[in-house]
Amino acid sequence: MSATDPFAGLSSFLAVAREGSFSAAAIRLGVSPAAVSQAVKVLEARLGTPLFLRTTRHVGLSEAGAALLARVGPAATEIAAAISDTVDMAGEPAGLLRITVPRIAVPLVVEPVVPALRRSHPRVAIEVSVDDAAVDLPARGFDAGIRIGELVDEDMIAVRLSRDIAWSVVASPDYLATHGHPHVPEDLVRHEAIRYRFPTSGTVYRWEFERDGRAQSFDPPGGIIVNDGALLASFARAGLGLAYAADITVEAELRDGRLVRVLERFSPTSPGLFLYFPSRAQTQPKLRAFIDVALEVLRRTGVRR
Repeated sequence: MSATDPFAGLSSFLAVAREGSFSAAAIRLGVSPAAVSQAVKVLEARLGTPLFLRTTRHVGLSEAGAALLARVGPAATEIAAAISDTVDMAGEPAGLLRITVPRIAVPLVVEPVVPALRRSHPRVAIEVSVDDAAVDLPARGFDAGIRIGELVDEDMIAVRLSRDIAWSVVASPDYLATHGHPHVPEDLVRHEAIRYRFPTSGTVYRWEFERDGRAQSFDPPGGIIVNDGALLASFARAGLGLAYAADITVEAELRDGRLVRVLERFSPTSPGLFLYFPSRAQTQPKLRAFIDVALEVLRRTGVRR
């Protein structure tokens, strides 16, 4: 290889690899798609191998591209963090904070915290990616993520954002007056369930229960399937069936009686929502600012007790 700048084209390569699209990468980098395409072509020519497998509808990594991303991605994230930290040391927290969150965290954490963060730290920009799937933070260029505690890798630093979650079967009083109350999980076969399909995997969630210390799961019948928790709760309030939900997401409805819990003695609990990040990221002032604001806001809203 010649004395060419070894970093030439890498920012374009990383953006395309992470976004899965040349046009999306161009938007992220603030350049034209043609410029991104040309930079990648030059890099591929310099390396002597294609880095992407392109079709009219899809851009995927080649074997060589995947290998390059596995090694360069974490290093690039570290370099970006180092530059951001250096900038932050000059004054108040600043820079782009990229976080990945599941849908359940959007109304509970993201919606109340982000406005407060922007008001108190206007130099901190934030990018929120909503994704229920597990995410490799360094490989995807995220500073931090939010997930239910049991899904956080042990090598990550985790900060509790919410109390533990009780998973409950809920329904409207009208539905229960018409169809009766289920008393054991097996009664679900005689009821109408509003079911949830995971957006990423496409699988339909099996309702989980605990009985005599043993875990059980059921796939109840139902004519409605959604992939959004807010819509799930809305249909339950409308009396269209039973729904399986985290108590923390339907707390207001349970409090004012629009929804009622059933099968409570079989309801399992799981650790609440946690912010997690690699140990090396904890020194970033922008991340520290997010944590401080989040803990204060979530105490006020009652999500964290």
